[in-house]
Amino acid sequence: METAVARRLWTLYEPIHAVTYFAPEVTTTWAQAGVPGFWRGYFAGRAAPLAPCPPEVVEATFFGFAPAPVNRAIPSVWERITPEGALAVRVAGAVAALDAALGPVGPDEEEVTALLRAAAEAATGEGRALFAANAAAPWPAGVRAEMWHATTLLREHRGDGHIAAWVAAGITGLEAGVLAVGDGPLTPERVQAVRGWTPDEWAAAQADLAARGLVDGDGAATDAGRALRAQVEEATDRAALRPWTALGAEAVARLDALLVPVVDRLLATDMLPEVNAIGVPRPA
Repeated sequence: METAVARRLWTLYEPIHAVTYFAPEVTTTWAQAGVPGFWRGYFAGRAAPLAPCPPEVVEATFFGFAPAPVNRAIPSVWERITPEGALAVRVAGAVAALDAALGPVGPDEEEVTALLRAAAEAATGEGRALFAANAAAPWPAGVRAEMWHATTLLREHRGDGHIAAWVAAGITGLEAGVLAVGDGPLTPERVQAVRGWTPDEWAAAQADLAARGLVDGDGAATDAGRALRAQVEEATDRAALRPWTALGAEAVARLDALLVPVVDRLLATDMLPEVNAIGVPRPA
């Protein structure tokens, strides 16, 4: 199976998972649970499968965040909610967001969910700490809860492989952000605000990459920098193929066809910005 399959399916399932970061229903659900503020909910929900753990583990597995925002949330957020409670709130918020965007569950979603779950259960956790932690959590009940959990497993499986590819290329999380800005539409200010890096930290990383010939003096990616990013993306796609190979070409084609209208309805809500820090493009 070609690596392009892994990339194509990522553009289709990632928006389903991403409601947990962009939908207002999710922020409301966290606030109702006593966890106000976007970043508290973000770190509580995504780190809950790993908890309890020190903030350094969250920094390592999330890749790309500065220590400061992680330390503001971890471990103090566990004074507001238990990890088990955070897992439940995260699912409830995602389901509320999907229900608001998609309306009643249709019969095709049941088939989509079954296919996504089969793919997720075919993934393995060797070297993939965040995926393995999420995979150890019980499957939630309900079609949309199960669909969202399956996409979460698939994206963290892919994400762990993505981090491994960057590390193998000798690039830190901050440097990966600088390269992404140098080769894309995001601004340094936007990524610094999201990831918590200071302008001085950003400038130092940009200077290091410039010394290695990966960006120019203005921070734009050079041919070598773009080639490195392309190599990392290819390695990421290759490492993400196992679930789809296990599912088989016929089932993958069926899943693709069924996901397209679901994702079209999600994107029609403008919930997911066309230019976003996740880097997921709109499906072609």
